[in-house]
Amino acid sequence: MTTSIPRPRRTPEPPRSQPAPRSEPGRQPSSGPAAIVRVKKIFAAETGNYFLVLGATLFLVVFGLIMVLSSSAVESLTATGGSFGGFLRQGSFALVGIPLMLFAARRSAVFWKKWAGIIMIAAIGLQLLVFMPGIGFAVGGNRNWIHIGSFTAQPSELIKVALVVWISLTLAKKRDSFDNWRELIVPLVPVAGAAIGLVLLGGDLGTVIILAAIVFGALFFAGIKLRFLAAPVIVLGFLGLIAAFATGSRQDRIGQFLNGCKSDAAQACWQTVHGWWALASGGFFGVGLGNSKLKWSWIPEADNDFIFAVIGEELGLLGAILVLALFIVLAIGFVRIIRANRDPFAKVAVSAVMVWIIGQAFINIAVVLGILPVLGVPLPLISAGGSSLVTTLIAIGIVLSFARYAPERQTAPAVAVGARRPSDSRPSGRRPSGQQR
Repeated sequence: MTTSIPRPRRTPEPPRSQPAPRSEPGRQPSSGPAAIVRVKKIFAAETGNYFLVLGATLFLVVFGLIMVLSSSAVESLTATGGSFGGFLRQGSFALVGIPLMLFAARRSAVFWKKWAGIIMIAAIGLQLLVFMPGIGFAVGGNRNWIHIGSFTAQPSELIKVALVVWISLTLAKKRDSFDNWRELIVPLVPVAGAAIGLVLLGGDLGTVIILAAIVFGALFFAGIKLRFLAAPVIVLGFLGLIAAFATGSRQDRIGQFLNGCKSDAAQACWQTVHGWWALASGGFFGVGLGNSKLKWSWIPEADNDFIFAVIGEELGLLGAILVLALFIVLAIGFVRIIRANRDPFAKVAVSAVMVWIIGQAFINIAVVLGILPVLGVPLPLISAGGSSLVTTLIAIGIVLSFARYAPERQTAPAVAVGARRPSDSRPSGRRPSGQQR
């Protein structure tokens, strides 16, 4: 009897994948879902706080460009024959500053710790150039500018960024020695004192106030005891009074301010009184964008230190409240990032940037309202000025770099695909050997 051996079954071949049809010339391939996935991967590490700060910053920059166009049109027309000179110049600085902000946002805390000392040395070196003949020059009586070829900059603005990262790193290293004031003096007092002193020698009292605020803000948020801060505050306050009365123009300005600036006849009160007139004429809804009358050479620095007065005149109380609301949103974003971070370096750095930007904004607004004497402090992200805009955007980029990763993402252990989590009580799909199905 012959036994036939069954032939093995032939398994059907898998269907061959057809090559993707070539797209016709001029027609874009439909890659909508793939593009969405790529965008999600790019922003996978970003948090809500990141987008809160980034959104408020970009809104302020765009709003500032619009107001610079309006407030500088008359001056640009007089100087160059065109109305867009100031706007194009400020727009070019924004095109430089925003990519630098995004670049800074992609750096890690390790990067800023590594480069903090070098940034501080570079900033002090550039500030020394303002005293070199042929390179440094004065603007408005303040010798804090450098001119190299066609490049013009204000190094004191870079010192703000340098102080933020350097003092934050120093305090993070010395956080176990906060009870010993001798440990804090070196190197804080020599380095920070040299940086602020060089700016003070140039005569820029407004920037000195902001730099001092950055230092004391960092010390306060780092947890330094208030009794250690009392003596430096008294010393710097005394030096500030000496600097304030060092020149006749400052004496006149402060004296007129203390008397209430009752008339614009006094030269020291000209900006303040005309700023009040601009705000008063704006009313609730404003006279309309571009329709300011006071910017026609009635307010000096209409696109810079007193741009808030033009905002109040053209956009009214609603426009002024919008500016305040945007800075409050920015402050809320800073506070949320501080609370979400565990790194002492990141906490102090974000706190210092918050004191810098929010404090400078309210000082500028207080000057326009007549609450403070004229200090020559611009409105961050809104006023015209390339050095101020670029360095402020870099500082916000540093803040964004600390906001990119949420704490739970930093500390959560990596779980392989298909592995059981510790909290998963369900049995795995694999049965132990020997168990019957």
